[in-house]
Amino acid sequence: MGELPSDLVRVVLSAETIHNRVCEIADQLSEDYADKGGIYIIGILKGAFIFLADLTRQLTVPHVVDFMALSSYGKTDTFSGAVRIIMDLREPIEGRHVLIVEDIVDSGHTLDYLYRTLTGRKPASLRTCVLLEKKRDSLDVPIHYLGFEIKDVWVVGYGLDFADAYRTLPYIAELKRD
Repeated sequence: MGELPSDLVRVVLSAETIHNRVCEIADQLSEDYADKGGIYIIGILKGAFIFLADLTRQLTVPHVVDFMALSSYGKTDTFSGAVRIIMDLREPIEGRHVLIVEDIVDSGHTLDYLYRTLTGRKPASLRTCVLLEKKRDSLDVPIHYLGFEIKDVWVVGYGLDFADAYRTLPYIAELKRD
């Protein structure tokens, strides 16, 4: 792995730890969706792209991958305001088994908005798969498949960024806050 960049505090999750957990989640998904005829998987850009790629390469069930991008307004350290879809799905999801793949859930507001929006499109089932979870408000959005719970620190790597930097690190590290 070499020496960490000077603005990173420590490695939170190693590449090996992440890989092992991604394989476990893929095995569980393959088991849970074995009799469903396939999964329509929605990756949330940009942060989930590496997790999504690694996860889908491990699946043993038929699947289709699509993407959505969302934007939050009124961001503060504790609350994301209004959420807006800036890139939508290419096809309808009605009657399909849908899995949302997200990189991180902090407050839970964005995932809650997305879950409610996609539920309104009448999928046969809708589940969520999240790599990292920090603290959540008391929202009702379920996380069906979770990679890791982490402390409330700013993390980068494995798809997560700071000002579009560090996204392609093979591990997840804590960013210095100064």
